[in-house]
Amino acid sequence: MRLDDERESANFEIQDGRGGPGGGLGAGLGLLLPLIGSRFGCGGIVVVLIILAVMGVNPLSLMGGGGQMPQGGQVSRDASRLSDVQHWSLKVLGSTERVWGPLFQQAGRQYQPTVLSFYSQSGVSGCGAAQSAMGPFYCPNDRKVYLDTDFFNELRQRFGAPGDFAQAYVIAHEVGHHVQDLEGTLGEVNQRQRAVSEEQGNALQVRVELQADCYAGVWAKRTGLMEPGDLEEGMKAAQAIGDDTLQKAAGRRPVPESFTHGTSEQRMIWLRKGLDSGDPAQCDTFKGM
Repeated sequence: MRLDDERESANFEIQDGRGGPGGGLGAGLGLLLPLIGSRFGCGGIVVVLIILAVMGVNPLSLMGGGGQMPQGGQVSRDASRLSDVQHWSLKVLGSTERVWGPLFQQAGRQYQPTVLSFYSQSGVSGCGAAQSAMGPFYCPNDRKVYLDTDFFNELRQRFGAPGDFAQAYVIAHEVGHHVQDLEGTLGEVNQRQRAVSEEQGNALQVRVELQADCYAGVWAKRTGLMEPGDLEEGMKAAQAIGDDTLQKAAGRRPVPESFTHGTSEQRMIWLRKGLDSGDPAQCDTFKGM
């Protein structure tokens, strides 16, 4: 992507130190998942789904816990402390603000940017503990995106999805969840999930994730920053994180009833739909439900 001239977003924070009580992986999942199923997005779910598949645990079964932020660590907003990859990530975030601001204005609303919270290994969020094993995720309690940029190495080396566009897609997907939050979609889905069976809740969660994929495609189309090869990088990343592909990678037979993010084919279809149309109105994954 041509990000050299892109403005960096000023909406960031850097977490120092490790999270306090409740910082374990199990505790973090138990606090994060109840709010919105397993709504961590294209980056975070890569690792989370494998962990859950191996354990035989469904995300929607991890109910309980509150939304209180664990104690520990300090937050800095000193841009001089940012690494190169963090500066790059903020350029991606800035491009999402440039895209979604006018789209919200056209709809008669004001876009409220999310904050990108950088942490290393472990940190805290408004949804509980943040762990690098979770990958990037969006927390609706504080409306922030949480990112350990070491995940980009994992995305490239372990999951075979290299390239700057694949990494930008991860961030844009999480911002897509923020857009859903501002639209009220996340809250509505969470309420519906509480009233239906686990299988039906999973189906709703798939719609949430596919819409965030489509929104990421809308962002990519409207930035005007794509270069040759970017489309292929995005498709490869979407293919790598489909539920069926992840369950096979974990040595399990794919179980459609347990899917929470959609198949590789579905994820590629909805990312491509956003890319082709550049129109968020074309991202209605809930149509017919």
